[in-house]
Formats: sequence, structure tokens, C-alpha cells
Amino acid sequence: MAKQKEIKTNAMRILETMGIPFETHTYECDEFIDGIQIADMLGLPHDKVFKTLVTVGASKNYFVFVIPIAEELDMKKAARSVGEKNVAMIHVKDINQVTGYIRGGCTAIGMKKQYVTRVAEEAILQDTIIVSGGKLGMQIELKPDMLLQAAGAEYADLLKE
Repeated sequence: MAKQKEIKTNAMRILETMGIPFETHTYECDEFIDGIQIADMLGLPHDKVFKTLVTVGASKNYFVFVIPIAEELDMKKAARSVGEKNVAMIHVKDINQVTGYIRGGCTAIGMKKQYVTRVAEEAILQDTIIVSGGKLGMQIELKPDMLLQAAGAEYADLLKE
């Protein structure tokens, strides 16, 4: 019997090309489920699993924010971190067109374009963090600094108090 070939996502190929070590976590999924459900399904601590949010600024530029799954993005802090007057979440129907990914499979690594990206500074407290792997059913675990390197990101104060 032939060994089943692991399907690699664009994000995984980019990490491999950059020589960044990562682990994958897979789960069965046919449609969007939120990060908390995914973490619970995989038995992962909520403070280690991060979600990727895409916003649009007053300048009409797009910005990406990576925050812990159980937290909420503070829009004022987010805007300040990227030098905008304000930012707003993009509409779900626009995720694929803007990022090249689908809802629930969106990751800061390997989007259609390189957008200004900020990662919640809380990531520094973790040895590794887990983010979407670029498709439903796939999560990637890597060191927070390696995510910054792969996504061209910076740390920022982003969370609501």
C-alpha cells in the first residue's frame, strides 16, 4: 500500500523554505468552527492558540492581527499599532479575496500580499503558539518569534482590557 502523502499548505511550504521548524495538528472539519472549539477538540490550552483577524484601515489598507483565541481585539490599540486613525474587521465574504485563505483557515503566513501584521505581545509568554495552518483542519505550532519572521510581523499591545 502506498503511503498517504501529507498535503502541505502554502504556509507550511513557506516555513520549510525559510528553515523554520513547526509541528502540525490536524482535526476533522468540513466547515468553520471557532478557535476555542478547535483548541478543546485538540486538548490545547486556550492561551497557546491564536486566531488571525484581518482588518481594513481608514486608508483602505489591510492589516492582520494575531491574538489569543479567547481574547478580543481592541480596535483603538490595533489602529494605533499600525499608524491608522481606525480599523474595522473586513466582511467574512471578503476574506478569500483579500488573503487567499478561507474563514477558519486564515493564517498570517503566505497571504496573497504581505500585509502589515501585528502579533499580540502575550505570545512572548509562550514557548510555542498555535495558529491556523492555512486550511480548515490544519493548525501549525511554532515559536512566536518564528511566526514574526515568517509573517514579517511585530509584537504589539492589542487586547481589550
